[in-house]
Amino acid sequence: MSDSEYSAKDIMVLSGPQGVRKRPAMYIGSTGSPGFIHLLYEVLDNAIDEAIAGYAKLVTIHLTKEDNVDVAEVTDDGRGIPVDIIPKVGKPALEVIMTSLHSGGKFENKAYKVSGGLHGVGLTVVNSLSEYTEVTVKRNGKIHRQRFSRGTVSSSLEEIGDCNTDTGTTIKFKPDKEIFSAKSFDTIELVERLRDLAYLNPGLRIKFVDEREPPPKETEYYSKNGMEDFLVYLRGNKAEVSKPIQVARQTDSLKLDMIMQYVDSYTEDILSFVNKIKTAQGGTHVNGFHSALTRAIANYNSKVSKKPRTISLEGEDTREGLNVIVSILMQNPEFEGQTKEKLGNTTIKTFVENSFYQEFMRYLEENPAEAAKILDKVYGAAEAREAARKAREMSRKKGLFEGAVLPGKLADCTESDPEKSEIFIVEGESAAGSSKQARDRFYQAILPLRGKILNIEKASEEKIFANQQLHTMVTAFGTGIKETFSADAVRYKKIILLTDADVDGSHIRTLLLTFFYRFMRPLIDRGYVFIGQPPLYKVTRGREVKYAYSDNELNEIMKQYDGKGAVQRYKGLGEMNPEQLWETTMDPKRRVMRKITIGDAELANTMFTILMGLDVEQRRHFIEEHASEVKFLDI
Repeated sequence: MSDSEYSAKDIMVLSGPQGVRKRPAMYIGSTGSPGFIHLLYEVLDNAIDEAIAGYAKLVTIHLTKEDNVDVAEVTDDGRGIPVDIIPKVGKPALEVIMTSLHSGGKFENKAYKVSGGLHGVGLTVVNSLSEYTEVTVKRNGKIHRQRFSRGTVSSSLEEIGDCNTDTGTTIKFKPDKEIFSAKSFDTIELVERLRDLAYLNPGLRIKFVDEREPPPKETEYYSKNGMEDFLVYLRGNKAEVSKPIQVARQTDSLKLDMIMQYVDSYTEDILSFVNKIKTAQGGTHVNGFHSALTRAIANYNSKVSKKPRTISLEGEDTREGLNVIVSILMQNPEFEGQTKEKLGNTTIKTFVENSFYQEFMRYLEENPAEAAKILDKVYGAAEAREAARKAREMSRKKGLFEGAVLPGKLADCTESDPEKSEIFIVEGESAAGSSKQARDRFYQAILPLRGKILNIEKASEEKIFANQQLHTMVTAFGTGIKETFSADAVRYKKIILLTDADVDGSHIRTLLLTFFYRFMRPLIDRGYVFIGQPPLYKVTRGREVKYAYSDNELNEIMKQYDGKGAVQRYKGLGEMNPEQLWETTMDPKRRVMRKITIGDAELANTMFTILMGLDVEQRRHFIEEHASEVKFLDI
């Protein structure tokens, strides 16, 4: 198009729901699984806001399925969305909230002191990206209902009955298959979110009813002691080094609740929240805590130390083995994006830093025995850091982590552009053989691992840097590690974990995710880490062959074949010939992959601690709770 052809008629103005449907990723991050469940979180956050404001005591999440797409219904017993007419626009408040961006009761901090909502777009976005949305409101003794479809009104607000003194809101919606590639809500991620919310809202009952697959399952999440219970959950089986330290501070517009404890571990586990929404990437509240922690320990040590220590402390030393939960309630939070993963308010850093520093210094001074344990832990971490540094230096001298020589096990690709290159981390020689024959050698590299990698969660850095499996991976990626780590130097911008669909494969995948989470987190942040999903089943009928990646897909295929197809279950990648492996798992046009997020890595770390840790009682309880969900047990 020439300059003369470009005129006002070429300018498209999209307002409200039209704009959301045209660019959905701007509002929910993606149109895949993360965006799909983000719709549910937007509705859930509104229900939780009623609890934060002190009006709701019960929130129910009810999942069903229609036409193979999940449908969600969220109910709270709060005040109910207003249904009276807004004079300026002549429409019911409910209709305006559901169809107009930047509308709601959270801008002037009157109806809500604090809320998870930021831009006033949540329910409008849910409506815009749903095939239908149905809202039922109990308020002022009456029950009202209104339906919407893809951002527009499909039925007028109507009064459908009486409710006496009951109040509350129910929002039911079906994500639009025209928008989303995903069709179901991630149950594991949702359960983690509901558990967090129960801990952060002591006294609130959260009921989860899942009727997507028979038999129906109903679970209730409830915490009496809030943060104390949350810390017990986070600590898991790790031995306590210090007693829990709890800090609470409140002003007219801010409230800080946090709890921390040193445990027998080599890593820091920190969960942070703003207005009960997890900030997976931290932000200014976490920065403020870290600054105060380092300053308090350094200042206290200088007061009580009778002779100078031979090693100086660094911030990471004070955080080793620390379990901490930081929760902020505030007005007008500034998140980085609608997905609310990182807090940006600069004033919060000062508030958290000053609040925690004062309380922590007082704790150290009033509890000298506990303070001594903390100092011993911190200086032990400093000494280990120094030993690990020397081990890394030795490793570099030997060329184990850096250098031009790539590991012999690596079957590299000929493409040198990281944007176009991908590497498959595969399990065992059999899978390596099939995948090397199946791959496109131009842009696909294969790195086989022999057996399970080191459990870095329970190993010192000195042992980690002496581990050959980890040497091989780090060298293949080209990133270096620790102080030499550079995500910009990565040789492949798709790192795909491809393990067998059995217990051992899941274990190895979890170990790998834990390693990435602890030592290569920027690769996850940038979206470079994926899980490849090989098919679980091959279904043959005559000459026709279909592959199923889940039990649901298998059921659908068997329905098409009237139950007459021959079913083969794949336990390992080595059972597939190269042609099958290519067309099901490695061909970019047909393969199924999941991009790993920080939430996925956090969950993997938690699950590994439960399933492979020392706490037998915790493991037994988990197995009993989830035994009914097991479809196959490979032994």
